[in-house]
Amino acid sequence: MTYFIDVILPIPLEKLFTYSITPSEADFLKAGMRVAVPFGKSKIYTGIVYNIHTEAPIVYEAKAIDQILDESPVVNAIQLNLWQWIASYYMCTLGDVMRAALPNAFILESETIIVLNPDKIINDDDLKDDEFLVYEALQHQSSLKIHDISNILDKKTVLPVIKRLIDKEAILIEEEVYEKYKPKLVRYVKLHAQFTSERALQNLLEELSRAPKQSQVVLSLFSISAKTKKPVKVSDLSNESDASASIIKTLIDKGVLEEYFIQTDRVQYSGEENEASKHLNIFQETALSEIKESFNDQAVVLLHGVTSSGKTEIYVKLIEEALAKNKQVLYLLPEIALTTQLVTRLQNYFGEQVAVFHSKYSSQERVEVWNNVLENKNKAQIVLGARSSVFLPFNHLGLIIVDEEHEQSFKQFDPAPRYHARDTAIVLANLHEANTLLGSATPSLESYYNAQQNKYGFVEINTRYNNVLMPDIELVDIKDKHKRKLMKGHFSDRLIEEMMEALKEGNQIILFQNRRGFSPIVECNTCGISPQCPNCDVSLTYHQYKDQLRCHYCGYHTAMIKTCSACGSIELDSKGFGTEQIEEEVKLLFPDYKAARMDLDTTRGKYGYEKIITAFEQQEVDILVGTQMLTKGLDFRNVKLVGIMNADNMLNFPDFRAHERSFQLMLQVSGRAGRTDKRGKVLIQTYNPEHRILQQVSTNNYIEMYNEQMNDRYNYKYPPVYKQIKITLKHKDYNRVEAGSQWMAKSLRQVFGDAILGPESPPIARIRNQFHKNILIKIPKKQSLVKTKEAIIKINNSFSSIKDFRSVKVILNVDNF
Repeated sequence: MTYFIDVILPIPLEKLFTYSITPSEADFLKAGMRVAVPFGKSKIYTGIVYNIHTEAPIVYEAKAIDQILDESPVVNAIQLNLWQWIASYYMCTLGDVMRAALPNAFILESETIIVLNPDKIINDDDLKDDEFLVYEALQHQSSLKIHDISNILDKKTVLPVIKRLIDKEAILIEEEVYEKYKPKLVRYVKLHAQFTSERALQNLLEELSRAPKQSQVVLSLFSISAKTKKPVKVSDLSNESDASASIIKTLIDKGVLEEYFIQTDRVQYSGEENEASKHLNIFQETALSEIKESFNDQAVVLLHGVTSSGKTEIYVKLIEEALAKNKQVLYLLPEIALTTQLVTRLQNYFGEQVAVFHSKYSSQERVEVWNNVLENKNKAQIVLGARSSVFLPFNHLGLIIVDEEHEQSFKQFDPAPRYHARDTAIVLANLHEANTLLGSATPSLESYYNAQQNKYGFVEINTRYNNVLMPDIELVDIKDKHKRKLMKGHFSDRLIEEMMEALKEGNQIILFQNRRGFSPIVECNTCGISPQCPNCDVSLTYHQYKDQLRCHYCGYHTAMIKTCSACGSIELDSKGFGTEQIEEEVKLLFPDYKAARMDLDTTRGKYGYEKIITAFEQQEVDILVGTQMLTKGLDFRNVKLVGIMNADNMLNFPDFRAHERSFQLMLQVSGRAGRTDKRGKVLIQTYNPEHRILQQVSTNNYIEMYNEQMNDRYNYKYPPVYKQIKITLKHKDYNRVEAGSQWMAKSLRQVFGDAILGPESPPIARIRNQFHKNILIKIPKKQSLVKTKEAIIKINNSFSSIKDFRSVKVILNVDNF
């Protein structure tokens, strides 16, 4: 009997591909194992076995697989179900999901290897010059890779040369699959077995008396072994004996020392004994018992707790209970900056049971966390991570905590799958029959609406921990301050006054400006022209620390111009301001205090966040200037004052969620102030202090904001009242994308009528030399989402079959939060 497997390949194609396998392979293989399979003429891909069956494909003849890469599945059955749900709900392919889910090191790559044909002798005269160079190189080396040949010929396009050599039968091509993940091996040394007796050891030390440094190494080895009773690392021995690596190598070569390697994890916890978790206050106790009660009826509970109400301690109690039942816990956070603070806190309670998983980790480190979770090891019982953690291979998941659930960072925008980690976590918990707790001081309208509709359980805490007062929020009218000449740069006299007072009392300050760089626009005072990005429809942002103009969309950068490129004038002025400019003004206004900046530019390295946050926690920095990465759940004990430099640029953003987001952002950043016994102060600088949202922020009135925004959502048919799918079309030719979007919108209107908005150019109509057009589909609750998606996919397939539109890229974004 012939057996076949369906394989998921990491390429964005709709269908699974079928390959033939032998009966013995069929007995061995299981769904979720990796196999290397041939694809196309010469490619080899890593695929995941989806299922095993006996039905041959009808349209094509199934090829045989190349090799089996695993002894047991690396992806479990629940994950495959989750992948299937993501692919169907977010309208992408299983290949897209596979590429997003698996650590890069798991997706093996094929490299073309070129070798001589041993059965054919070629006359040198029959070869052209470039062919001869390759042929001669192969006489000296057993094999070459494509890029080696590229270097030999000093050409980028070497495929024609290779093709001619294949035609002349001079060379053969092999595809070699190589494993990317390499375990970390730590080098250890021990004394060679022949020196274990006392007599042999005595002779050795006498012999080494003429080489004092080598003798010192051997004595240090004894000293470390006696102290630790553990294997001795080469690095430790080198430090202890103050000897260079070459001395240790000499002893290994002589046979005095013997080296060996032990595989180890790249990320390890080396802490003291665990602390007991804190006692909860009466409000936390009430909330905890309400959450447990809600979990009896509802699988998802929303915890609405004001900033600094001690939500984390409630999470810790729930984690303790899940661990007591031998269940794994997933703790999702929106921002990597948050993991740096929380990891220490959780490790104090749970020791090495905490694993961390996010994009700043190397591919190798992610593989190790993946394997630890898959094998349900003790060191991965609690996984703390950003949105990609939902893809880990949990076997015994009991609880998912989504902290700061309102954050838009949980939504993946590019590339596919464009999933929302909060919603995906709820589905994952459902597959595991686990509970989900969503926590936030400013819940998203979607979650609050679901709680109101009794889809989710709902628990509230309205008091800060230790009864600390909510910060005093004051609105500063900078239009009036400008008129009365009371501004110093971008600082009002009120802000400077409060900053002076806070600093004199030895407190710290956070200044929030949601724009990085020095200034977003550089303008010529003579002709009014400002430098534009050549690839996008945006002006370039000036970054002073590198004296560069940068595009924040495509990464294009150029040296700062000294004269206007249009009229040659040297009168250049910068408009607007970013974190860099605020940092500089702070240094001028408060020269005796230390200021630092936290934005995308200063946190690029793996430990970038950690360095800044630790310095601020240890009060080495007095004033921290930052973008929205500062706003999310960070806990600084000594911050008395928070200044929001300009509230208006958030409120005036062209997006139906702008007001909700502004409220959340301002309230979250305000929550960083006064988290101990002193009451915090928040100053919000604005040109429009009468704005409804600013009034609601100043009184911390979430309910009023919710009711007002929901009223607009009902009137204008936006989420959560209606579902929403955004279709974006991209192409470098404007006419083609315009014609394509008109055709698409017309076809959609024939099916959905007035529920279609667009096609419309977004505020930034060209990014990376591609013109964009958006079409919005609004889906009422009673309309079938599945049938709607089927209709959209049908229209999209028809669109792709039109010759003129084939090159237009179509992006389907479901729930484009």
